[in-house]
Amino acid sequence: MQTTRRLEQPSFYSQIFKLVLPIIIQNLLSAAVSSADVVMLNYVGQSSISAASLASQYASVLFMVFYGLGTGVTILCAQYYGKGDMRAIQVVEGIALRFSIPISLVFAGAALLLPETMMLLFTDDAELIAVGASYLRYMSLAYVCWGVTEVYLAVLRSVNRVMVSMAMNILAFSLNIFLNAVWIFGLFGAPKLGAMGVALATSLSRLIELAACVVVSVLSEDIHLDLRHIFVRNKALFSDFVRLSLPALGNDVSWSVAFSMYSVIIGHLGTDAVAANSFVIVVRNFGTILCFGMASAGGILLGNIIGEDRLEEAREGAKKLMKLTVITGAIGGLIILAAMPLVLAYAGGSLSEQAIYYLRNMLLINTYYVMGAAVNTTLIAGVFRAGGDSRFGFICDTIDMWCYAVPLGFIAAFLFKLPVMWVYFLLCTDEFVKWPWVIRHYRSGKWLNNITREGLFAEDAK
Repeated sequence: MQTTRRLEQPSFYSQIFKLVLPIIIQNLLSAAVSSADVVMLNYVGQSSISAASLASQYASVLFMVFYGLGTGVTILCAQYYGKGDMRAIQVVEGIALRFSIPISLVFAGAALLLPETMMLLFTDDAELIAVGASYLRYMSLAYVCWGVTEVYLAVLRSVNRVMVSMAMNILAFSLNIFLNAVWIFGLFGAPKLGAMGVALATSLSRLIELAACVVVSVLSEDIHLDLRHIFVRNKALFSDFVRLSLPALGNDVSWSVAFSMYSVIIGHLGTDAVAANSFVIVVRNFGTILCFGMASAGGILLGNIIGEDRLEEAREGAKKLMKLTVITGAIGGLIILAAMPLVLAYAGGSLSEQAIYYLRNMLLINTYYVMGAAVNTTLIAGVFRAGGDSRFGFICDTIDMWCYAVPLGFIAAFLFKLPVMWVYFLLCTDEFVKWPWVIRHYRSGKWLNNITREGLFAEDAK
């Protein structure tokens, strides 16, 4: 028998802050790992920073694939958790793994067997290709582990087990940073592996994170990481997962591949631009931690509320979430602005004068760019998806990125041959161009739907 889980916290704000704090810590640790990569590779040289940054674009694309699948998991599991149907949650987990594991194996095989070919997409510099190829080979194991852990962690977060998810991320990220230092600097007698050491550290830490997921699963009373769930068939849930996940997956992959095209464009504008952008990505990640965490927590909470069929309360919660997003977006911009002197001083030891010039201006552009990203992420990936609407974001982002931003970047860089900073500025207009359509869709309320079903396992009961 299903039971409805009433959220008993006194207010929307207190509920969301309980969810958002562990998510922010996870995002902070993730950004810290990326930051540690750049900081430690800075002692190796500009080429290592640039090669690792370009090669890591594949990890970014794969992560967005898993994020898209995780979105389908979160949408369904959050609402079914509000409804109190734990069996449906386990079936959804199995469906997601049915997709994520084969995809991770394909990426891992390509990274292991065709790394030079993969690097050619981003650069024609022989040194960057060689360093990046070795990085990709060592990353192949991490790709396989991600295929399992990201799905399981998405399930845990959707049922409000964010503290457990945070603990496993702390383990993985802390170990990653420690092993980075070991293999970059040759500590404890280990060989100095440079960019390869970063990839090896990531793979080993992700393997241990997977082992931790198995342990948590064994100790859990109701949410298990059981590969046998892959073979459980339920046509209704599979149909819902595909209907919700494929647009989300298409959205995230389309956006991430298009965003990787930015690196392709910048990668052909010279190593100075690539190196500067490597630092900017790290700083921007820190600037968006709070607002992206708010979007993630808000989506989970709204999903729980909608699953309980409290639609008007969800509508009011979305309004409050938007207010928080504007505040966190402004804070993110201030974080980037405050970090500028420290970043410029540190980067001055390894980057050329031209790269420092690019870095300074790129950071200034990002002080306001994070606001655009914050609003769009909260609405598209948080609010809309919580109500089962993943199709709008797919259409909106695909048109915005592939019909506007990417063509504009290529035209500006290679047809008109504009200066590097003009190209970068034009690329950073993508988030603001779609604001009118995103905000209009939010105000329409068409995104607000309870997508849970009754009698999912009625045939089994006969």
